[in-house]
Amino acid sequence: MAIVTMRYWAAAKDAAGVSEQQVTAETLAAALAAALAAATATGHDAELQVVLTRCSFLVDGTPVGRRAPESVQLSDHNVIEVLPPFAGG
Repeated sequence: MAIVTMRYWAAAKDAAGVSEQQVTAETLAAALAAALAAATATGHDAELQVVLTRCSFLVDGTPVGRRAPESVQLSDHNVIEVLPPFAGG
């Protein structure tokens, strides 16, 4: 399993209750599940789950786009940027 860093921005940061965290996962889908599991301990899981459905993701600066999270493979030290929609384009 890879140890990756998730960085949350704007509404995602508020929903997660942290700006950054490390999770262990082999795919983006597993990383998101691990983040939700961690948020359960702080009571942020319901809000984070809603926000994640609207977010876009970058892995080491590369947009995930419309690829299924299960198909996005991760490696040690990857950085996942969790970006909610921003107003103003």
